[in-house]
Amino acid sequence: MTAPATLAHDAFTEALASAAARAEAALDALLPPAGEDGAGRLAAAMRHATLGGGKRLRAFLAIESAALFGVAAAQADRAAAAVELLHAYSLVHDDLPCMDDDDLRRGKPTVHVAWDEATAVLAGDALQTLAFETLAAPQTSDDPAMRAQLCLALAQASGLSGMVGGQALDLAAETAPEPLGAEAIAALQHLKTGALIAFAAEAGAILGGAPDEARTRLKGFGRDLGAAFQIRDDLLDVEGDAVSAGKRVGKDAAAGKATFVTTLGLDGARARAAAHAASARAALAPWGDRAAALAAAADYAIARRA
Repeated sequence: MTAPATLAHDAFTEALASAAARAEAALDALLPPAGEDGAGRLAAAMRHATLGGGKRLRAFLAIESAALFGVAAAQADRAAAAVELLHAYSLVHDDLPCMDDDDLRRGKPTVHVAWDEATAVLAGDALQTLAFETLAAPQTSDDPAMRAQLCLALAQASGLSGMVGGQALDLAAETAPEPLGAEAIAALQHLKTGALIAFAAEAGAILGGAPDEARTRLKGFGRDLGAAFQIRDDLLDVEGDAVSAGKRVGKDAAAGKATFVTTLGLDGARARAAAHAASARAALAPWGDRAAALAAAADYAIARRA
């Protein structure tokens, strides 16, 4: 088996935009309406954090993987929205002064800047719970066992054994006596970034009742894609600009953080990202050109400018 052909750049851009529009519509319907009272103010912060920005790559992965197994669009869109809600929660909390202390996200003030720290904490909490509420609802699947599998997989990807654990390692590394080596960086980045991307790629297979081998392949695809994506983030932190990125750049160097750029150099980091992208494409071989859009995501991950 060989990796599928990838979509042309314009076709991939169109597919990504289509998935983003579908996810945006689903999110708009799921999020509570903004208002002037306490609950409405919190809802406004949730909507600010979630709507109108971001690449929606995780939503794209959920939608495209679901398409491989004939999952209904409405169900795929709910899975896509759930992973975006979880991702938005993580960004709100990561931006807090006690974490990464960022004041710009997706070209907008971060939630704790636009509102306050307490509202940011609560908005993140509410987005996280809404993600699981979305997956657990009957509209996502008629099969309760399938809904439970989705919730379990997302919990594993986002908790101590996934994204939150990765953030804890990242914070600990800031005060470690020695900078992290390449394999420790890889483990940290897999947890902090890769685990949620891997869930997004696997979610469609779960919804489609796919066999374990297919789930494992798509999860592996997502893991390699996440690694390539994060290394590209490290490169953009050195080479990018805040206007294109929609967030501050140069943070890693200012914090003295060990990344693949500091460990391997620019060329070494690019080579490692390219190797992960190739592995991601190879994992899609059983689906041939039906997975062309997913394969193109691997190219996008290492070539993007933001």
